[in-house]
Amino acid sequence: MYTEKTDIMVEPIHLGIRRKMYLTFKRLFDILMSLIGCIFLSPVFLLIMLAIKIDSKGPCFFIHKRVGKDGKEIGVFKFRTMVMNAEEMLKELTPEQEKEFKEKFKLDNDFRVTRVGKFLRKTSLDELPQLLNILIGNMTLIGPRPVIEMELEKYGKNKDKFLSVTPGLTGYWQANGRSNTTYEERVEMDMYYIDHMNVFLDIKIIFQTIRSVLKRDGAK
Repeated sequence: MYTEKTDIMVEPIHLGIRRKMYLTFKRLFDILMSLIGCIFLSPVFLLIMLAIKIDSKGPCFFIHKRVGKDGKEIGVFKFRTMVMNAEEMLKELTPEQEKEFKEKFKLDNDFRVTRVGKFLRKTSLDELPQLLNILIGNMTLIGPRPVIEMELEKYGKNKDKFLSVTPGLTGYWQANGRSNTTYEERVEMDMYYIDHMNVFLDIKIIFQTIRSVLKRDGAK
């Protein structure tokens, strides 16, 4: 009886230790890679900031309010890709655009995006400032993308599981289709990652993301 009980208890404890080791390694890797990224990409940051300033009025950076781990609100750093009065311009949407915005929480052909903004979005360069979020610790390199509060309803019964992990700069969804997938497929991909997250899957996602960015798969 005692041996059987011991055997039953060993597996959860073993898995718990492995998960803690994985999360510790993940955080150290995040700090190292975000530091290296900020240093080596600083010339790119300066060029993008200059291009944004020349192209349109307004600040170079934009802080988007998203939902982070455990449902806490976080400010996600991005290069500004829209005109300054973007929120006010939502009132000018056609019925078709309103429907699209409610379903996807974005527009495929957003008239509010600047010329430089279109290039930044196509190349995913607008996401680079999130290296600062990774340094702060409210984001990680690999994980489900952070969402706005209204998007949480899309996750239904999986909402708590989604909020149990730190959101990422890139993730399984971005590496496997991104805007070419439905939101339901995105939720399935996020759940798959959370259920199977490990070092090898993270490394695979990094290489898949690089390939997707270079090919501009699903970027809009």
